[in-house]
Amino acid sequence: MASKIVLGLVFVFDVIAFGLAVAAEQRRSTATITPDTDLNYDYCVYDSDISTGYGVGAFLLLMASQVLIMVASQCFCCGKALKPVGSRSCAILFFMICWLFFIIAEMCLLAGSVRNAYHTKYRMVIDGNNPPSCETLRKGVFGAGAAFIFLNCIVSELYYVFFSKAKDSFQPYGGEAAVGMGTYR
Repeated sequence: MASKIVLGLVFVFDVIAFGLAVAAEQRRSTATITPDTDLNYDYCVYDSDISTGYGVGAFLLLMASQVLIMVASQCFCCGKALKPVGSRSCAILFFMICWLFFIIAEMCLLAGSVRNAYHTKYRMVIDGNNPPSCETLRKGVFGAGAAFIFLNCIVSELYYVFFSKAKDSFQPYGGEAAVGMGTYR
């Protein structure tokens, strides 16, 4: 039977990670071009960089969630064998999908955090035609990470439930280890 404590902790970690990813999407850095009239330069001024912290927090919580579910299930490859039943097939399928969603979500969160923290540092002479490039993170990167966190939450919990069902249904010998002679007396 699946541990309700593990399922609860994974759910809480994923919900917090989802909230942080959504907050990171809402608070992405923006930039404005500001002229410096004394030196005839334009430069970029960036607002708060809080979304980088939110993205890193979501990254770490999602990683903790994945580690917890894999330790609780012994990462599907360690431990005793599972009986070849439908639960095992579902567990294998959800295991692969869980890792796919996890990798995509982590890539979105990491790339978003790194890109959001990047600020152009150069200044450009004011000529009116070529303003400096104030590069910022594209809209939707943290949002995609949040979507995959949500999907990973569902799939990883389904994986753990089906894994637990398959693990509980395993019987090493299916009965006696010897030949039964009880009917021939």
